[in-house]
Amino acid sequence: MNIKWFWKRVAQRLGTSMLPLLLTMFCWVSGNLTVSAQELECKVTVNHSQVQGTNTSVFETLQTALNEFMNNRAWTDLQFGKVERINCTMLISVKTYDPNTNVFGAQCLFQLNRPVFNSSYNTTVFSMRDDNFNFTYKEYDPLEFNENNIDNDLTALMAYYAYLFIGMDLDTMSPLGGTEVLNKVVSIVNSCQTMSQKGWKAFEDDRNRHAIINDYMESSMESFRQMMYKYHRQGLDEMSNNVDRGRTEVSTSLELLDEAHSNKPQSMLPQIFTDYKRDEIVNIYKGHGTDKEKEQVYDIVMNLNASQSREWDKIKK
Repeated sequence: MNIKWFWKRVAQRLGTSMLPLLLTMFCWVSGNLTVSAQELECKVTVNHSQVQGTNTSVFETLQTALNEFMNNRAWTDLQFGKVERINCTMLISVKTYDPNTNVFGAQCLFQLNRPVFNSSYNTTVFSMRDDNFNFTYKEYDPLEFNENNIDNDLTALMAYYAYLFIGMDLDTMSPLGGTEVLNKVVSIVNSCQTMSQKGWKAFEDDRNRHAIINDYMESSMESFRQMMYKYHRQGLDEMSNNVDRGRTEVSTSLELLDEAHSNKPQSMLPQIFTDYKRDEIVNIYKGHGTDKEKEQVYDIVMNLNASQSREWDKIKK
């Protein structure tokens, strides 16, 4: 049990203002706390409503196997308390299935969530849809993953997202905190370049798995990763202590987002971020902040994602 790591995580979650309380609780909790190696609390759902005339047991077995694969495995050497496990969801919608070849054609809508300190609010850290979530699975076959020998398309997909979720969560907790884990995502993508399934190749798609991790880890896009920390840890987390100070940090983080876009205009990450953060950003500024602050934020988000102009207009009201 890694008590030092646990208390570091708790301190990050609650903020330094809670440190005295944490110290008084230490003796009691240390004797009663169970710390596990599993990092994820991932809910995987397999929707097969589009597939007709097939025995549904294969989809149910697959769903159970994927939940166990994501949640029962230790992906890193970090130690997480049960309440500290990273919350994420994966909705896999099967479009086609061939029982003769065991080939699935699917798309996956995934979402990574994070609690905001000292509140009951959960914010979305990352969310999008993978339209090329295609794989082979034979019912009851064990799901095994060896990062040094990647030869299974399904476990490669799941491992990619497992490490992506952990790395991005760590990035929101400390500046560039997920680098070591995210390098594993890069390694998986590199190993999958020879796979025939779509989604892994460079220059194939500006939103595919290769593009997402390549842009996220590119040095010219470091301001995007710095934004992830400032927006969540110094912005949202601070709002329970001081709303104005937290909002100011969010504003500063959006300047970093704009900088990332300027550094690599072809990257889709800034637009994707404003897609899933749209309502949250609007609610932070709607009726709050100075006119100058709201005007600055409005200009940034309009520049990044003009398709949401109707929603951005609410910022200035």
